[in-house]
Amino acid sequence: MQYNSKGIPSEGEDERTLLDYWRVLVKHRRLIAVIVIVSVFATVIYSLLQTNIYQSKAVIAPVSDSGGRSRRLAALASRLTGMPRINLPGTASSSEIVALLNSTILRRKIIEKYNLLPVIFYEQWDEEKNDWKKEDSFNPFRLVGDLVGYVSRLLRPDESAPAGEEEEGVPSVWDGLRALDNMVRINDNIDRNTIEVSVEFHDPKEAAAIAGYFLTTLNSHMSEEAKRVAETNRKYLEEQLERTADPFIKQKIYSLIARQIETSMMAEVKENFAFKVLDPPTVPDRKIKPKRSLMVIISFILSVFAGVFIAFFLENIERARQKERSLSIRMEDVDA
Repeated sequence: MQYNSKGIPSEGEDERTLLDYWRVLVKHRRLIAVIVIVSVFATVIYSLLQTNIYQSKAVIAPVSDSGGRSRRLAALASRLTGMPRINLPGTASSSEIVALLNSTILRRKIIEKYNLLPVIFYEQWDEEKNDWKKEDSFNPFRLVGDLVGYVSRLLRPDESAPAGEEEEGVPSVWDGLRALDNMVRINDNIDRNTIEVSVEFHDPKEAAAIAGYFLTTLNSHMSEEAKRVAETNRKYLEEQLERTADPFIKQKIYSLIARQIETSMMAEVKENFAFKVLDPPTVPDRKIKPKRSLMVIISFILSVFAGVFIAFFLENIERARQKERSLSIRMEDVDA
């Protein structure tokens, strides 16, 4: 036996074996079981309350300008005439298409053209009345907000109300844009020169429809923009043609004008103008989340670890208290 400086016997550190650990687990088995059962049950309830989300995908590929013929014509005319470089439309790169798919102007067009706000915020839309659900109950927070807005307008009469201010409680276009940011994913596969548009939504049919809206609106927007640019370039080239006397340069300008007319005509067709659809969006038959089985398994594993940790923590506290009590008893015996 070991003694300290005061002659009081002190216990050495207990050597713990696997049997000791097993005894601790058996001792606190009810606590561990309660933690596991409660955690798994709560996870099951939470997973069942989650809305099923479906994903629809579409894959497109940019239509490249074979051989770069239009770029060579534009560069040659720029060197010969000294006029600015003319960008010929209809040959958008993957990065340009991805930027356009993520742009606010395209997504705003989609929301307004296809009236997506009632679809996105379906919980706030009343199908029977064909109108937004409005809260008629007294809301003190809204009253305070209206009062603050009224006072601020009195203090700053020069500041006008923001343009396009939406009705209270009704989703705005900006709300729709933020919702699309969470629903839509644009992935650029540089190796294959393809772009994937994926939409996640609770309704599989609407998910496929929204993905189709993106492709249709993208094609329409790029066609209209190509026609506008081609018309502007054609007028500019015709002006340069009148100022040029060199027949060789005129021939090159005629080629550029023909290219602009060709681009404008191709934009009218619109089919596979700037990109081609490799895999159109389809209605998914299976959800992608929530993964309820995986959630329950992870919850079970984590709750077991948590229960074991709490059991050993409580056991260490109990052992520390027992040591303090035994030490105080020995101190009293020595003093006596």
